[in-house]
Order: sequence, then C-alpha cells, then structure tokens
Amino acid sequence: MSRHWAKLDEVGFLFGMRLLYRVHCVLGRLPLRLALYPVVFVYWLVSREARRSSRDYLRRLAEAGLSPGRCASLRHFVCFAETILDKLLAWTGGLDPLRCIVENAGDFLETLRHGQGGIIVTAHFGNFEVSRALGALQGEKRQVHVLVHTRNALRFNQMMAELNPASQLNLIQVTELDPGTVMRLAARVAEGDFLVITGDRVPVSDKPSVVSAPFFGSPAPFPSGPWILASVLQVPVFLMWAVAEGEGFRIRFERFRDRVVVPRRGRREALVPLVADFAARLEAEVRKSPLQWFNFFDFWSMPESISDDKPV
Repeated sequence: MSRHWAKLDEVGFLFGMRLLYRVHCVLGRLPLRLALYPVVFVYWLVSREARRSSRDYLRRLAEAGLSPGRCASLRHFVCFAETILDKLLAWTGGLDPLRCIVENAGDFLETLRHGQGGIIVTAHFGNFEVSRALGALQGEKRQVHVLVHTRNALRFNQMMAELNPASQLNLIQVTELDPGTVMRLAARVAEGDFLVITGDRVPVSDKPSVVSAPFFGSPAPFPSGPWILASVLQVPVFLMWAVAEGEGFRIRFERFRDRVVVPRRGRREALVPLVADFAARLEAEVRKSPLQWFNFFDFWSMPESISDDKPV
C-alpha cells in the first residue's frame, strides 16, 4: 500500500525554487528556464516514488488513447516546477493579470456582485492560484479563501510568507471538517466570500471519508468533504480550471450545482453521482492538458483505514 500523499515530500526542492524565484526577479523568465532544468532533473532522479507515480499516470494516459510523447515523465516534473514558480508569482503579486484569459465567469461574478458566497471546487491541475491575479475576483470587496492542508504545505506557505507577509491572509488551514471549522467557514460564506477547495485528494485523517469514482479507466478514491461542506452551507458550487497556455493562463469556470443536498440517510447514494460527475469533468479537462495534473503518489490506491463499501 502506498503512503498517504501528505507524507510525501512534494515540495522537497523548495530551496532550489526559492533560488530560482530570485533569478526570475533579477533576470526574467528565460534565464530562469535555463536554470530550472538542472534543479528539476536532480529532483526527478532522487524522488523515486514521485517518478514511479508519474510514469504510472502516463501509462494510464497511453491506455486512454493519449500520447504524452518522449521524456514525458521529466517534462511532467518541469511543468510542476514552473507551476510552483507561478504559484509564488501569483501569491506575491508578480503575475500580470493580462496573462490570464477568463472564460465562462459570468455566473460566478454575478454571484459575487450579489454578495452571495459559495464554494469553488478545483483540483491539483494547472494552477488555481493564478486566480488571485484577477482583480475581478476580488471585486465588491469579496474575498476568495483557499483551504489548505498546511501540515503538508508548511514550508511552501512559509516561503510565501517570507516573500510577501500578506500572502497568508487568504489561506485557511483545514485538517478536517469538524463542527468548529464548519462554523468558521460558514461565517466567511455568510459575508459573501468564496471558499476554494480541491476535490482530488484524500483528506488528512485517520478515517478519511472517500467515494470511489472512475478516473482514466480505473476506480480512484475522491474526498467527500467538498460536497458535504457544500451541503451544510447550502451555497452554489462552481468548478474552476486554470491551466498554463503559452506565456499565460486560461481560467475557466463551470457552475456545477446551485445547491448540493447530501442527507444523513442515504448519504453514499447522494455522494456517488456527485463525485462521479466531478471526476468525469476533471478527466475531461486533464485530457486537454495531461502534463498539468500534479499528483505524484499512487492516486488510485484506496486508503488503508477504510474500504470503499463502508458508509461515509
């Protein structure tokens, strides 16, 4: 059984990324890219589990009729490294909003203007942090809060705080959705703010609540937390995908559900179609930009502490 993703050193090369960030600030992006490859190559060589997981994912892509091309695993890591850099730029105000093309955001912006909060479910696909570069997403004095597992991303968050102390203002640490956490999140949404939560990683918990759904030809565990939270808060749910495209980004919104209803009885029956719908939408987007999906662990492995037929 593979280790939980939170135990993996996903950002183990942050010292190198901090250095590369300084290179970018002084010399720009082209010299940065030249300096990037040695750092990524070393990380690719020493990170056996991440490399193995990348190759397994690429094999699944090939079986699904996609051809990732030569040196795909190394290019997968290069895409991840550039994403880390763009995360830093997004959180420190160094990302030009003109680099972002936004699609289908009308419903989302209209919800903001009416002061109605909601939830944005996204994934470790592309770079959802670039949405911070868009002034429109902060319009009408509303805020977008990103729910993070800072136990895993502590060093990355510390680095962002060093580069820009204000970067922590819109991060909310959530290890598990206990009643106190839900109440705090409900207060944010009641003020008209939006919560961003990823829907493609098993939660950090001794007994994680997951639902299995098909993903690239095999069942995979997806967290039920985003949908239970949406049901408790009774707010609109949007999907957001932000992928690198050329020298910029394309950000696309989808209105996923006006309301999510997950009753206490028959909870699994209500969750299964929701999770399956999300997994299908995610797969459709990943097929367009396959090297921008970043889960360097055995994504398809069911957590040790549960089985898929247990109620959540």
